[in-house]
Amino acid sequence: MPETHSLLAFALIALGMVLTPGPNMIYLISRSICQGPAAGLISLCGVALGFVFYMVFAALGITALLLAVPFAYDALRFAGALYLVYLAWQAVRPGGRSPFQVRDLPKDGPRKLFAMGLITNLLNPKVAVLYFSLLPQFIHPEAGNVLLQSLVFGSVQIMISITVNALIAVTAGAIAAFLAGRPIFMLAQRWLMSTVLVGLAVSMAAEARR
Repeated sequence: MPETHSLLAFALIALGMVLTPGPNMIYLISRSICQGPAAGLISLCGVALGFVFYMVFAALGITALLLAVPFAYDALRFAGALYLVYLAWQAVRPGGRSPFQVRDLPKDGPRKLFAMGLITNLLNPKVAVLYFSLLPQFIHPEAGNVLLQSLVFGSVQIMISITVNALIAVTAGAIAAFLAGRPIFMLAQRWLMSTVLVGLAVSMAAEARR
């Protein structure tokens, strides 16, 4: 089983990434604002299934990778650190757009909402990097079965993502109305999250080779 400090560190990264605007957040918020919270939650079910696919495939792939290429940790670690820096820049770059800005979307039925949530997540590069670049460095073969550790970490990420996104979907309309006349709040959130991501990236890059 993973160690407690590793679980907490991974949970912090997962939380930081889910709070950073990306395709999943933008789609869920847009659906919730345009079609109501129920539509956002149905879309979230599709997103959750996409996470399960990633978790299973990544767990199997990581297990094979660690057995075949022991030094792959270094490449994955630095790739993950660079991607966190990229996310930090995306959060504060000039001209960045808030995901809570209202977008006009046509109304879709439950089946299409679910399918679009699934497709949006499967095509989300942020999720792919989380599972295939960031997750492996938290896996310690000496701590036990690598496959089991991967599934535990993946389950933690899924629970965090579903919880945060469900809250966002339910409250998207109220948040959008609140932020409409208060751009300073959104700017502060973007800079705070950028700082956290850069800090995590520096810590990750400086970690000694296992």
